[in-house]
Amino acid sequence: MATINLGNIKFNWKGTYDANTTYAIDDVVSYNGSSYIAKTATTGNLPTVTANWDLMSQAGTNGTNGTDVGTTITTQGDLLYRDGSGLQRLAKGTASQLLRMNSGANAPEWATVSGGTIKQIKICPLGGTQYSHNSQSYTDVGAQFQLTITPTASSNKILLWCQVAPQMSNQGRGYYTFSKAGDSSGDGDLVGSNGIANAENIAQHGNGWLTFFYMDTANSTNALTYKLRQKPSNSTNLATSVAQDYNFMMAIELDQTKVV
Repeated sequence: MATINLGNIKFNWKGTYDANTTYAIDDVVSYNGSSYIAKTATTGNLPTVTANWDLMSQAGTNGTNGTDVGTTITTQGDLLYRDGSGLQRLAKGTASQLLRMNSGANAPEWATVSGGTIKQIKICPLGGTQYSHNSQSYTDVGAQFQLTITPTASSNKILLWCQVAPQMSNQGRGYYTFSKAGDSSGDGDLVGSNGIANAENIAQHGNGWLTFFYMDTANSTNALTYKLRQKPSNSTNLATSVAQDYNFMMAIELDQTKVV
């Protein structure tokens, strides 16, 4: 019976092309990401030589525009994004920065985000002392109603907030204001005469709560001391901090750029 040579009945994978290797028909190699099949016995002929090789499968492009991702992002922490033409690198940001869209809303960027509107709060320690005066000139209420705050910017606002329970030995009106020290351009009582707040018809058995606010401009980054001051409308004693546990004074520094 005659012998029939069927030849190779499957491809012979030879791995990466080697110029020193002799290849037979139907040997398959890889070269620059593509696969080639030998159509002749060949040695030293690159797979791109069409007389000896046929293209079996062709490598695609890397990424979306032929750019290798590994050469686009090069540093730990880099981010990869696509712009209008292809892949782009966003270098890593610095500590505490946040990722946001740019002003054109077409690419990401790192941004240092400032704090919120409130920069800091100082609160007087609550105490159990009741302060009483009968001078018709403003007088410091006492240590329970004074605090020191150091603004982070001279343009920022200082919101003063106070709550007191006033009482007078005889019926009359009580006036309150704040003084400021530390800002050479604006030391002294912030509001004179009738003050920031006043309560009318306060009597020994008629006291109530009085809550009031005042917005000041820091005008300095020095340590500023604010004090609550009071005066009665007549020579009757004006007592502040009756029901002591519910009296307080605080200063809140507000970022001027965010106060609208």
